[in-house]
Amino acid sequence: MHLKIQWLTVVLGFLSVVGYSQSKKTIIPKTYVAAKTTSPIVIDGDENDASWNKTEWTDLFEDIENNIKPKYATKVKMLWDETNFYILAKIDEPHVWANLKQRDTIIFYNNDFEVFIDPDSDTFNYYELEINALNTAWDLFLSKPYRENDNVVLNDWNIPGLKSAVKINGTLNNPNDIDQGWVLEMAIPWASYKTSYFDKNVPADKFWRVNFSRVNWQHDITNGNYERKKGADGKFLPEYNWVWSPMGVINMHEPEKWGYVYFSSKESKDTFTIPQDEKIKWELYNLYRFQKEYHEKNKVWAKSVTDLTKETISVAGKILKPILENHASGYNISVKSPFSNQTFIIRQDGKIIQK
Repeated sequence: MHLKIQWLTVVLGFLSVVGYSQSKKTIIPKTYVAAKTTSPIVIDGDENDASWNKTEWTDLFEDIENNIKPKYATKVKMLWDETNFYILAKIDEPHVWANLKQRDTIIFYNNDFEVFIDPDSDTFNYYELEINALNTAWDLFLSKPYRENDNVVLNDWNIPGLKSAVKINGTLNNPNDIDQGWVLEMAIPWASYKTSYFDKNVPADKFWRVNFSRVNWQHDITNGNYERKKGADGKFLPEYNWVWSPMGVINMHEPEKWGYVYFSSKESKDTFTIPQDEKIKWELYNLYRFQKEYHEKNKVWAKSVTDLTKETISVAGKILKPILENHASGYNISVKSPFSNQTFIIRQDGKIIQK
């Protein structure tokens, strides 16, 4: 437990310094339509299940900071039914290794696969799951992104009923051969994400914000065992971070950039287009970041949108007219959607409110 608390303290301190540094290019989240399966899926790590054979892979993962091609390929399939969200990850890796065996240890100190889920797309109260090649899990709940210093991280939160299985295409922890990689299959119960006993949260014909990350370390072999590689200064070399939907910065904890997974009730081919109102939220988060930068520089919040940007803000050719209101504890920026006539408000802590 001490190690977890120490790590979280380091992360919070790190993000307080660099958390506002952003990519200058526009981040367009990836989309995926997850079909509903009527056939039972056995969680055994086998990608040749009949249901999976009818399902398309995502695009190959890319580097978290830019769109360069990673050294090794990673891709995912998704399905769902009334009970579970099913995920199949195929992870190419010539040296499959892992040594963390205790649940809820810091799994990304091994090569791992990570799942991030925000059911209501407001960047608050989201979930993270990390699993290594030993099928050891670390699942946690976050009340807010790390950029908000009053966030709550529940390391002891577990996913009741989680099923996961790993199949190694090669040999685990054997440095004397070359492996093909590993396949991770999991079933995450919808009930794990319920906010109350009566919450009906199965997202039929709805979308959730989802992203996936793969952590990959350079390694050394010492006395026949794999370990993370160190540089000349004795410190571990930085890990590679490869993701499904691009982030533009080395930080997975910006949920507004995650992909859109649409859970179609059809077994046949279906389509999904990101709603224009979601793009309005993207613009609000841009203004939120500008406010963070303004406050870092001036030690006060800006009092007008023109203090933050001189550019016209528009979505799909429709000009937006955001209104900034300061108050005793911070600010609100609101904008009325020209598409739905709903009003969206972003607070100083980054939470989106819809009216």
